[in-house]
Amino acid sequence: MEKYYKKEGRYSYYEAGEGTPIVILHGLMGGLSNFDGVASYFSEKGYKIVIPDLPIYTQSILKTNVKSFAKYVKDFITFKGFDRVILLGNSLGGHIALYHTKMYPEKVAGLVITGSSGLYESAMGDSYPKRGDYEYIKKKAEDVFYDPKIATPELIDEVYATVNDRIKLIKTLTIAKSAIRHNMAKDLPKMHVQTCIIWGKNDKVTPPEVGTEFNKLLPNSTLYWIDHCGHAAMMEHPDEFNRVLEEWLIKTNM
Repeated sequence: MEKYYKKEGRYSYYEAGEGTPIVILHGLMGGLSNFDGVASYFSEKGYKIVIPDLPIYTQSILKTNVKSFAKYVKDFITFKGFDRVILLGNSLGGHIALYHTKMYPEKVAGLVITGSSGLYESAMGDSYPKRGDYEYIKKKAEDVFYDPKIATPELIDEVYATVNDRIKLIKTLTIAKSAIRHNMAKDLPKMHVQTCIIWGKNDKVTPPEVGTEFNKLLPNSTLYWIDHCGHAAMMEHPDEFNRVLEEWLIKTNM
């Protein structure tokens, strides 16, 4: 991904391809590389893929919340000169995409959410996180996936380092509280943007009933299931994820 990585002003982001912009929002413990499969596929299919680094751990504590991140995304879209975009978000990124769509509907042509928070917050876990306990962190990281082997030692080390960094830990807990505070249940029925919901049938973080509930509450949504799949479908089943997303993009003329 390095060769497509740019830094301009206060923004760092990945960009590849030409065409309709798809802006991708990563989750709390996620990074740009989580979307390698999506980025390489759709950048060859007439879309401009843009993945900004979200300022999850770099903004002041007062701006460490879902609403401020949604405003950051809007500023980034304006900075890039995009008129309207397709927003794709996983986990916390899905929640930010939803909140952005609520605040700035004129900027969003379509919405794609997968394993999104916003209705049900156990994403952080009630006992989350135990600092210093590597085995506990390893188990938590493995629980994100249907196949625990996807939680590589590198990924586990990264999560472990994050929860053992005092400032990052405080910000993680601040975001968790913000996610609960910014519950979207009352907002979703008023949001008429075309929405693609892609959910892992075996998601333990945001269980399948959460995907069903999103589908029920969002007026123009289509729900797709991916079997043998946990919380990060685009990492665990990239080909299936791309196939489903492409089907929806064609169906909705995006």
